[in-house]
Amino acid sequence: MRLSTTLSVYFAKHFFLNVAGMFLAIMAVVFLLDMIELFRRSANKDNVPIGLIVEMAALKAPGIAQKIFPFSVLFGSMLFFIRVVRNHEYVAAKSAGVSVWQFLLPALLVVLFLGFFLIGVFNPIASAVTAKYETIENTALRNKGTALSMSSGGLWIREKTETGYSILHTRDISENGDIFSNVTIFLLNNEDEFHSRIDAETAKLVPENWKLQNSILTSRAGIPIKKQIFKLPTQFTPSNIQDSFASPATLSFWDLPQFITLLEEAGFTAVRHRLHWHSLLASPLLLCAMVLIAATFSLRMGRTSGNLKWVLTGLFFGFFLYFMTDLVFALGLSSRLPEILAAWTPATVTVLLGTASLLHLEDG
Repeated sequence: MRLSTTLSVYFAKHFFLNVAGMFLAIMAVVFLLDMIELFRRSANKDNVPIGLIVEMAALKAPGIAQKIFPFSVLFGSMLFFIRVVRNHEYVAAKSAGVSVWQFLLPALLVVLFLGFFLIGVFNPIASAVTAKYETIENTALRNKGTALSMSSGGLWIREKTETGYSILHTRDISENGDIFSNVTIFLLNNEDEFHSRIDAETAKLVPENWKLQNSILTSRAGIPIKKQIFKLPTQFTPSNIQDSFASPATLSFWDLPQFITLLEEAGFTAVRHRLHWHSLLASPLLLCAMVLIAATFSLRMGRTSGNLKWVLTGLFFGFFLYFMTDLVFALGLSSRLPEILAAWTPATVTVLLGTASLLHLEDG
């Protein structure tokens, strides 16, 4: 028997309300705890008004929402499945010939829609406000005016050009990331052979160019040529350089692929950004995995004894999945696992285990 449209809409509506209610409840608690933590951090800071703390908590909330949403799906799904089992709605549907997969289809469609909405619409908004939060945090709580940080050896930037590559080195950057001081630029051809060298007092990022002041251009033959102003084409902008030092969470899902390409061409590592992008792409599958976990343990209630045991086991398995996701994510960051494998393995394995368990439940 095919699940009727009316029954599908009914199950989908109540499933969504359970997930949304659980999400709002968890967000309220997290927001309150985050406010308390920000007040604690600002206690020994001068000139940090209460309004700014509230604003920071509000700006941080969308980023946190993306992290806690899978747990909202897990808890909301368990509440929904427990309710339909206790109200004998699941038993009635089974008696009418509805399979467990037909019963789960509305819930899976809802979380797939929510997953794609999160990465396609909500994530760009969350990344923008997260970037603003980090800027305020650096200024108000960390006494840092910029997200840039350099090693003791200074900053090195490698960039692909029309004739080869350029390698820029500097030890001093302005807070806005648009003016570099004491700059050395090495120009290489496509065979990585030295072409020329530029030493400049300052390098300023202007649209599509580095504007070099008081520079000395040394050719391959070793002949120096002084230039008061010299422009070198570049595809970098101050925001690109700032973003390369910021967390991937401050970049939109749609902007990440292009930025990863730019980052790799500049000689920066893009492991964090690739892993973050793939984890976002795998999030709808992770939400489906949470639904299958909830169904695997919650739908057993009423059929066997020890209902509390099944609920607690389901919650433990959900938290274990989160722990394993973080562990595999760390292995991906350390390059011990390919980024794609690190991002997709936890959700894929959980979906397979949930599917196998539900098949056993259906047969049993």
